[in-house]
Formats: sequence, structure tokens, C-alpha cells
Amino acid sequence: MNELLPIAAGDELRAQAKRLGRRNRRALLGMVGLHAAAATAGLAGPPVLGALVQSVQQGTTTKHVDEIVGLLAIFLVVETILTWFARRASFVLSEKIFAELREDFMRRVLALPLSTVERAGTGDLVSRTTADVDSLARTVRFAVPETLIAGITTLLTVVAAIWVNALAALPALAGVPLLFFSTRWYLKRAPAGYLWERASYATLAGTVSETVEGGRTVDALNLREKRVKRIDDDLDNAYRAEMRTLFLRTVWFPTAEFAYVLPVATALAWGGYLVSQGQATIGEVTAVSLYMVKLADPVDRLISWLDEIQVGATSFARLVGIVRVPPDREAKDDEPENERMRAEDVRYAYYADRDVLHGIDLDLEPGERVAVVGPSGAGKSTLGRLLAGIHPPREGLVEVGGVRLVDLPLDTLRKKVALVTQEQHVFVGTLAENLRLARPEATDEQLVDALAAVDALDWVQVLPERLNTVVGAGGHPLTPAQAQQVALARLVLADPHTLVLDEATSLLDPRAARHLERSLASVLEGRTVVAIAHRLHTAHDADRVAVVEDGLLEEVGTHAELVEQGGSYAALWDSWHGDR
Repeated sequence: MNELLPIAAGDELRAQAKRLGRRNRRALLGMVGLHAAAATAGLAGPPVLGALVQSVQQGTTTKHVDEIVGLLAIFLVVETILTWFARRASFVLSEKIFAELREDFMRRVLALPLSTVERAGTGDLVSRTTADVDSLARTVRFAVPETLIAGITTLLTVVAAIWVNALAALPALAGVPLLFFSTRWYLKRAPAGYLWERASYATLAGTVSETVEGGRTVDALNLREKRVKRIDDDLDNAYRAEMRTLFLRTVWFPTAEFAYVLPVATALAWGGYLVSQGQATIGEVTAVSLYMVKLADPVDRLISWLDEIQVGATSFARLVGIVRVPPDREAKDDEPENERMRAEDVRYAYYADRDVLHGIDLDLEPGERVAVVGPSGAGKSTLGRLLAGIHPPREGLVEVGGVRLVDLPLDTLRKKVALVTQEQHVFVGTLAENLRLARPEATDEQLVDALAAVDALDWVQVLPERLNTVVGAGGHPLTPAQAQQVALARLVLADPHTLVLDEATSLLDPRAARHLERSLASVLEGRTVVAIAHRLHTAHDADRVAVVEDGLLEEVGTHAELVEQGGSYAALWDSWHGDR
């Protein structure tokens, strides 16, 4: 079961929101001022209409009516212009804030320890980078500005009604108790409901992704029914989560609707009573009643967008929560004394109390080529990742030149130790740009030399624009074997002193892989190489062979020594050599 990434708490969200507010204080104040001005201009209508009603009662002229209509038109034009500028300022600010949030999120994602990403799986991370980012975008672009506008308009409308006649404005409070208690009931339950909903989406995405990626394995092991059941269970969980949030909305929305319609009816009845008692004029009651009608729209928008804000706040918590992932290393400024690497009593567990490596001891001399072999699932790749500094050991240490790998800053570590696996990615861009990821200052000649070192020059020379050919998604397609050669060429350009190759030539056919390994051997001469391989010709050519079985280092020696001993390696060699 994958572990979901952390979710930020309320105080963290408030702190992040305050930082964003301080960072954009001037633009925020300008936007609020424009909306306040627009709302104020819109509040002129009810008193003017009230005055018109009052004048009609007392007797008026056509000219007076025309003047009032003209005045209303002026206020309407002013309100329209101010609203346009206010909304434009809102959208500009929202886009800026969302861009900052997105950039902050991407920085956090790229800084996540690989060990954490692997434990969490792809589903939760993909869900956060897609569904949660989209949800937050809608909230920042629309819900937050609309809520702010509605809040300002509501406040100013109530103040205006009180200014006209405080006694006649009392019905503005009629719906407050109902609205307060229903909203409080909703907000107490909504965050947990939406977190459940988002988490269920992440789990479902992970299950579907695993099933699709492992489709051949599912078919080979006849796991179709089990995978269908697993997806059905995840769908059922997502359905129950959605039904929970839907129930909350079906209770809250109708209650809120009644709460903000109630003041309109109350204002008319109460206003009629005040007029009969001589405590208000017809014009004042008309103005206050129109304010109550006008109040319904911003309150309705406030309620409607508040639900969207709950969804956005949940997504915000999931995005900000990534910062709570603890680092898996504490970088220090210690400089390795030499290039000698060693692992001492290394133990590692992906899950608590379930070690997959049990006390591994291995010394690597500078410039030595060591092949790590053993049956599938023995722990070879895990050992390779520890030797590359991807994972810190649970116990024991892995160090280079007397400094633990986990104490080296990542930039320093990657210059000294590099890992290449059979899982490689080609980024969108030219082939040259892909290669220069390893060494930005590399010349075209150095790129060509690196490609030649990995036997890739033949197919590169026939590309439409050679090094300037666009590859990656939407570009010139590369085969898995070619993508792996690009990764190896990056390795040559990076020029670390220690390399961990985890099945780095497995996607090539055996003859091409054999030739490539010999080409690499000459280019990488003098560098320490740890080659994890199933093809035992790699072990035959190595200086030493390390045999890993069941998380233990069973044998270490040269190919000839281990064959002569007649142990595990000899059995592997006889089996592999016989199959040849």
C-alpha cells in the first residue's frame, strides 16, 4: 500500500496565504479599492429610486423623473466602468498569485527525496500535479475574487441600508442566525469530506496507472479479476466520498437560499409597519427593501463560491503539504578525502521491520569495476541505489572518501556518483539540449564524442537535423534502446568518478550491449563502476563480482575465483553459459 504524501494543516495554509498577501500587498489593496468604489457606485440606485417613489407620492413632474433617470444612468455607467477595471485587476492579481503558487509547488516537487516519491507512488503525486493544481487554479482565478467582491458588496450594502434608516434596516439580520449555524455546520464537516474525496481520487489514479503500466503482467499472471475488483473498490470509495460532500451541499445550499431570501420579505412587512407608525417614509422603506433585494445576489455568490473555496482549500493543503516531507539527508560541507567508496553493515527497509538488505559490507577501490549479480528480487537494485546515494541506509553507512553520501549536498553528490537505470526519460527539446542536461557548457564536438562512446552516432547522423532534431513527446520518436543510449551519453558528459549502472544496457540486444559495454569501458577507464546485471558477460569482464542473495552478500571475488569455488556464482554461470 503506497503512503500518501503529507497534507498541510490550517496554520500552515494561513501562513502561506499571509506570505502571498504580503508579497502582493499593493496590488491587493488596489484591487480591493476598485471593488469598493464599484460597489459604492452601485449602492446609489436604491436611495435614488426611493426618492422617486417619495416624490411620486407627494407629486412630481416629468422633468424631475427624467433627472432621476439620468442620475441613475450616470451611476450605472460609473459602476460598469469601475467594475471592469476592478475585475481586470482581480484576474491579473489572481494569475500572478497562481503562477507563484505553481512555481513554489514545482520547486517543492523537484526537491522531494526520491525515496519518498517511490514510497508514495505515482498516483498521489500525479493527482496533486493535475487535479489539485486545476482545482486551485479555478479557486484562485474565480472563487477568491468573487468571494472578495461579494464580501465587500454585502458589507457596503448593509451599511448603506443602515444609513438610510437604521430601524428599517433591521430585517438585514433576519437570515443571519440561520445562515450562521448552517454555515458553521457545513464548514465543520466539509474539509474532512473534501480531503477524503481528493485522497480517493489519488488512490484510484494510482491503481489505474499501475494496472495500465503492468498490463502484460496482469495478463500473464491472470490477475485481471483481482485488478478489476481493486479498481471497483477504489471507485466505491470515491463514490462514497463524493456522496458525502454532495449530502453536505444538499443540506447547506437550500438552508442558505432561504436565509438570504428571508430579509426581503421581512423588510417589506416591517417597513409597512414603520410607515404606519410614522417612523419611516415610503421612500426609505423602498430604498431599504431594494437593498435587501440587492443583498441577495452577493450573499448568494458568497455562499456558492464558499463551497468552491472548500475544494480549493483542500487542494491548497495537498499542494502546500509537500513541504512537510522531511529531507532524507543532512548535507554538510565535508569534502571527501579520496574517491574510495565503501558500504559498512548496510541495512535497508522500504517498510518498517521488513529489511531487504541485511548487513552488507563492500569496499570499492578507485577505478575498480565491480559486477553485482544474483537472482531477481535479491536486493541488487536496492544496493545500487544506496551506493548511488538515492536512499540513505536504515542502519550502517555508505561513504566516499570518509564522508557519508547522505552528508554530501545533492549537487556535489551527483558530480561524484551517478546512477543510470533501464528507465530513462527523453525531455521535450533538441537532442543537444537533452545531452547538455548533464553538462550545460558542452560543445557540439563533446556531444558527438559522448554519442560515439555509447555507439549512438550511427542513428544520430541520420536524424532530420542531427543534434538539433527535436525529440521527446511530439518530436522525433526514439526507441527505448536509443533513449537508453542518450542516458548513457549524458553519463559520459557528466563524468562522475563513480558510476552505478543498473541494467543500463538491458534494452539493447545482447550483441549491441556487449559492444557498447566494451566501448564504455575504454571511455570510463579509471573510474569506479558498479554494474548490476543479469547478463553474466558483464561479470566475466569485471575486476570483481559481488553475489547478492536474499539481501545478503554471499560471495565476492574475481570471476575465476568464484567459478572455482563452485558456489552460487558458479551455478549462475553454468546455467547462463549453458543457455548460450
